[in-house]
Amino acid sequence: MAVKAGRYRGQSAQERVAARREQLVAATLEVWARVDGPPVTMTRICAEAGLTERYFYEQFANLDEALLALLAEITDEIRTVVDEAITSTEGGPAERVRAAVAAFVHVITDDPRKGRVAILRGAARPTLSGRRSAMLRGFGAYAASEAAALYGTDALEGRDGELAGLMFIGGVEKLVSAWLEGSIDAEPDDIVDAATRAFDRLGHN
Repeated sequence: MAVKAGRYRGQSAQERVAARREQLVAATLEVWARVDGPPVTMTRICAEAGLTERYFYEQFANLDEALLALLAEITDEIRTVVDEAITSTEGGPAERVRAAVAAFVHVITDDPRKGRVAILRGAARPTLSGRRSAMLRGFGAYAASEAAALYGTDALEGRDGELAGLMFIGGVEKLVSAWLEGSIDAEPDDIVDAATRAFDRLGHN
């Protein structure tokens, strides 16, 4: 849909479109993550955002596109905070690994809504399974590449590194799932400790 040029209340047309997208993605998080709430729908997202359906379809072709946009935003946030933790933490690989793992885990435990949608709700929606699996594989490859950068020649290489990266991501996912569901007696820092030990195995060739 074409957007008319011009400024309104100090915002350009492009800025207004971007702001509406932010509203809709934030509303998607709120609606999809509700505990024991009604199913997520385009209508409920629009109501939460305070926008009409016209503006939803300005951004997304359907509901799944909105859900994927939210998952992509969470993925980007995790990569950003992990990169920042690695580059800003002093010390050797052990210190930087723990900082990176803590940054990763705390994105999805500090705001449990993000954990619920990225791990629990995303996994339960069949139409998202392929894209979500691709995201997890991407995180596994990312973990393996970061291990190589941190550990150098000591890191697992090639296929071994890829498989270990996938195992690491899968293990963290299961731990956080159990924490979100209340089925394990653990604090987020306990998850960080366990995940740090698992990531350290990527650095032993």
